[in-house]
Amino acid sequence: MTSAEKYVLAAYLVVFAAVLVYVVIFAAKLARLEREISQLADLARARARQTGAANG
Repeated sequence: MTSAEKYVLAAYLVVFAAVLVYVVIFAAKLARLEREISQLADLARARARQTGAANG
């Protein structure tokens, strides 16, 4: 393997690692947002039940 090939391989590995880190961070943020949406939906349902019970 020539020196140039080693540099190309290293560049590809750096780009691959950067994309992998980006995807992992994106997945973690997505999971957090899904949890928050679920909690907000539960809260909205609970408030709707309370409002319905108070009015009816």
